[in-house]
Amino acid sequence: MDLKEIQNLIKFVAKSGASEVKLEMDDVKITIKTGSENETTIVQQMPVAAAPMMPQAAPIAASTPAAETPAPAAPAASDDSKYITIKSPIIGTFYRKPSPDKPVFVEVGSDIKEGDVLCVIEAMKLFNEIESEISGKIVKVLVDDSSPVEFDQPLFLVDPS
Repeated sequence: MDLKEIQNLIKFVAKSGASEVKLEMDDVKITIKTGSENETTIVQQMPVAAAPMMPQAAPIAASTPAAETPAPAAPAASDDSKYITIKSPIIGTFYRKPSPDKPVFVEVGSDIKEGDVLCVIEAMKLFNEIESEISGKIVKVLVDDSSPVEFDQPLFLVDPS
C-alpha cells in the first residue's frame, strides 16, 4: 500500500463519520481513529525491513486535509442493508472449521437455522462455538480463516428471507 492509497483511505474514513477503522493486509496493519471532525490519526505497522520508512509516511498522511470520498464504496453499503450481520461476541482467533482436517461449518449459500454452529473463535486456548441466532442463508463471510477478530466485528452477512 503506497502513500497515496493511505491518504485516500484517511479521506474516506473522515467523510464516512466512522470513529475507528482497522485494515490488515499481508505486510501492513493500519488503524485510523477519528476523535473530532478535523482530527484524524493513523497507526501503521510494517515488517522490520520496511520500518525505517514508516516515521516519514504517517505524519504526512495524518496531516492531509479531508477531500472527496471515493464513490465505489457507497453502493456496497446500501446493498448490504437488507442483510443481517452476525458479529463476534468475543475477541480471539476466527476459525471456519472445527479442526484443520474437517470441512468448514458454513459456506456462502449455506442455509442456516437458529442454533447452527457458524464458526469457532479461540480465546485464551478455549474454542468457543459461535451459534446462529437467526435463520437464513449465508451471503458473505467477512473474515478470513485463522484471522484475529475484535469484539463486535462483523463475521457473516445473512439473508433472513
